[in-house]
Amino acid sequence: MHSDKASWGLKAAAWGGLVFLHFPILIIFLYAFNTEDAAFSFPPKGFTLHWFSVAFARQDVLESIELSVKIASVATLIAMLLGTLAAAALYRRDFFGKEGISLMLILPIALPGIITGIALLSAFKTLGIEPGFLTIVIGHATFCVVIVYNNVIARFRRTSHSLIEASMDLGADGWQTFRYVILPNLGSALLAGGMLAFALSFDEIIVTTFTAGHERTLPIWLLNQLGRPRDVPVTNVVAMLVMIVTMLPILGAYYLTKGGEGVAGSGK
Repeated sequence: MHSDKASWGLKAAAWGGLVFLHFPILIIFLYAFNTEDAAFSFPPKGFTLHWFSVAFARQDVLESIELSVKIASVATLIAMLLGTLAAAALYRRDFFGKEGISLMLILPIALPGIITGIALLSAFKTLGIEPGFLTIVIGHATFCVVIVYNNVIARFRRTSHSLIEASMDLGADGWQTFRYVILPNLGSALLAGGMLAFALSFDEIIVTTFTAGHERTLPIWLLNQLGRPRDVPVTNVVAMLVMIVTMLPILGAYYLTKGGEGVAGSGK
């Protein structure tokens, strides 16, 4: 009886925490469809899709979306390449300093964004590189690599090395083993890591603020809109778009990796 009460109490606490965390997001979604011109008139005066047409007719919004998509795509590709190679190297080999390198790979995601941003800006200034598209991509790739690395090395650890040995014993060369044995086992982990990296890059603002220069990504556009009360309905629409674009890859990555215990050879 007591366990049932405790179970219901934990469920209520969990749902209460979820409501507390997501209530502001629901408010943004609600006011993106508000017919009233006023910023936050309550209750909302009606339902309309007018602000969506206004938002997507604005050139500054479209340019910011295009820039954010380009940056997130390039940063994700770099992260998938470097993160996979790093995971393969650190999983397959034991050498002096391995733990230190692992720590250095994970460190960027643990550091506060403002520290990473200041460090990157100082490095770019020292090297004479002007902030712009390239510096934003490099800045985003520093923490996106960690996401891919963590996903891939976790999948490596659940994949039996005997599968690779069996493939080589049967006459497969290195490329064939990678293509037919390793890659199928890493596929969902790579895809999940890439989706998470894209989502993080798309809505990153702290590191971007230090590395953007005159470029204006979508999160920076949203930050600049805070001082323009007349544009609040349009801002709500764009904020909702950012949340959806960020949320969908995260949910997709969750469903791709939650069945990781079913990897071939895991636990054997």
